[in-house]
Amino acid sequence: MLQTTDFRKGLNLEIDGKVYRIVKSDHTNPGKGSAFVKCRMKNLETGAVTEKTFKSGVSTGATVPDLDDKKVEYMYADVDGFHFMCQETFETLHVSNESVGDSKDYLQEGIKVGLLYYKGNPISLELPNFVSLVVTETDPGLKGDTAAGGLKKAIMDTGLQVNVPLFIKEGEKLKIDTRTGEYVERDKG
Repeated sequence: MLQTTDFRKGLNLEIDGKVYRIVKSDHTNPGKGSAFVKCRMKNLETGAVTEKTFKSGVSTGATVPDLDDKKVEYMYADVDGFHFMCQETFETLHVSNESVGDSKDYLQEGIKVGLLYYKGNPISLELPNFVSLVVTETDPGLKGDTAAGGLKKAIMDTGLQVNVPLFIKEGEKLKIDTRTGEYVERDKG
């Protein structure tokens, strides 16, 4: 059983049969009344973010979940889902479209990601913080466009739509932040 003193950012916990990761945790000790911990938690199965308040010094009902993290390499997708190769056993793993969710927009052949299992079933992908994607479609830039200018839409090779500066052209490789889905810079590699 986890106590409120154990709560910190990044901690995985299980409450009422659901698995969460703490995104933010604040301990508050008001002048009147008892201390409490306010947590913002992300459901690892659905991706929904919720807030919950726990009284300090009282049993939280939270336990350490039975999670298994495997390092995998993305191979390909088909109508049934996505296929990955385990880096330890070299077996092919199939993951449903629902489990991959919006992470599909960052998957490229050969990318290495973490695959999180809960009670033997894959529930979510842990992407690297940044990926390099190629611009396949965007409006042409005009003479005089600068980095400080406006933004335009660009469609990447994975289908992801990103707002980019006006000077970006088709065929350029861009560094994209997977946490926010935003353009960071041109890829120098």
